[in-house]
Amino acid sequence: MKYAGKFAKSLCLAAALTLGLTGCGEKSPLDPGNPVSLTVWHYYNGSQQAAFDALVEEFNDTAGKEKGIYVQSYSQGSVSDLETAVRESIEGKVGADAMPDIFSSYADTAYEVEQAGALANLSDYLDKEELEKYVDSYMEEGRIAADGSLRIFPTAKSTEIMMINKTDWEPFAAATGASLEDLKTMEGVTATAQAYYAWTDGLTPDISGDGKAFYGRDAVANYFIIGMQQLGVEIFHVENGQLTLNLPKEELHRLWENYYVPMVKGYFGAYGSFRSDDVKTGDLLAYTGSTSSAMYFPNQVELEDESYAIEYIVMPAPVFENGKHYGVQQGAGMVVSKSDKPHEYAAVEFLKWFTEAENNLQFGSVSGYLPVLKEANSVEKLDQVIAEKQLEVAPKTYDCLTTIFQEMDDTILYTNKSFENGSAARKVLEYHLADQAAADRAEITASLSQGMSLEEASAPYITEEAFEGWYNSFCNALQQAVGR
Repeated sequence: MKYAGKFAKSLCLAAALTLGLTGCGEKSPLDPGNPVSLTVWHYYNGSQQAAFDALVEEFNDTAGKEKGIYVQSYSQGSVSDLETAVRESIEGKVGADAMPDIFSSYADTAYEVEQAGALANLSDYLDKEELEKYVDSYMEEGRIAADGSLRIFPTAKSTEIMMINKTDWEPFAAATGASLEDLKTMEGVTATAQAYYAWTDGLTPDISGDGKAFYGRDAVANYFIIGMQQLGVEIFHVENGQLTLNLPKEELHRLWENYYVPMVKGYFGAYGSFRSDDVKTGDLLAYTGSTSSAMYFPNQVELEDESYAIEYIVMPAPVFENGKHYGVQQGAGMVVSKSDKPHEYAAVEFLKWFTEAENNLQFGSVSGYLPVLKEANSVEKLDQVIAEKQLEVAPKTYDCLTTIFQEMDDTILYTNKSFENGSAARKVLEYHLADQAAADRAEITASLSQGMSLEEASAPYITEEAFEGWYNSFCNALQQAVGR
């Protein structure tokens, strides 16, 4: 019986390969002589769009032609532009384009579309062996349906890294004894930023209070979500679709101390649209941002009266002292619009091809995104694909990817589960504290210009009473955002 079972399985596999079956005994709905046409909407631009379009063309010329699938891709501009286009299509607004067969989507947006009943069940087109090839947490993120079935296909992910202006770091480190080792924790980053402010202030002894900010970060919401995870608290706990807000005062105080306090004192900063912009203008020395932002780290600092070339350092994103080694899991996946079996099946076939190790790493080596198959997340596999496909990979992107690959075994990637009003709740995390810090920093800067010392000017803003006021306001804002 054992050998008979193996023989039957072999016959089934042979039949599937020969007839193009979706599963044993089920014929493929595709006809190479009458190809299914698919539209894909995404938010890639520049080199990322070029890389994606090149892979789409390759698919159409190879696997797509063999299977009977033709894919057309369209950039919708920004993430928000794409989300707007999708919502208008679902609502049937006048002038809106028809829903695409596939579109890029973050979990919160996909959750909204799923609630409208507009997403295909991808679990119908993937067997257990195929599902197990993907990074487990990526697949778990996509199980947003009420029954736990898959709705978001992971295609390219990212996490966060720290990037540093090495050229300007070195004289500071030489003068003060600052160490890169200190930057492994958030508390170490805060202390280093204070030392940098004092050191730069001392460079102009005739002008007091003109120290410079050392550090900034993109995506303050990630700081809250991952920072709290590192401290043992899941700020958005979702079970059976129900949200529990966890807002313990002690842990939030640590986040406040290591973001708001250094922001209002000028040790941290946020000036341009992204922190890489602030490195370019010389306003920051280091930042935490997405792996996909590595390509935007500047090659030079551009001041009003001069510019100079800089080198860089890539490090893992800092973790709270004694905290668990959590890192953010982010990056949109692809969802498939509910339609008919041939289109849904064809869409999944394209996504499976796109996420094959060689194709996914080719895209990632240009975009800075992480591949989604378990086998693809290694330096060795990346080097193999670069060599075989003779890819030209920017050193910053390569160093960013390899830094993350080397840390993967020690890092727990995390993203919260989707819930109703999740986008509104994330906006509170993103802006509530950051906006207050910016406004209060402006007040402190005005006091400094009138001759106050930094200690005097900042004192009223960093008391326990000030924290209590922010904490209560923050909790109220989150509760309102989630409809409590």
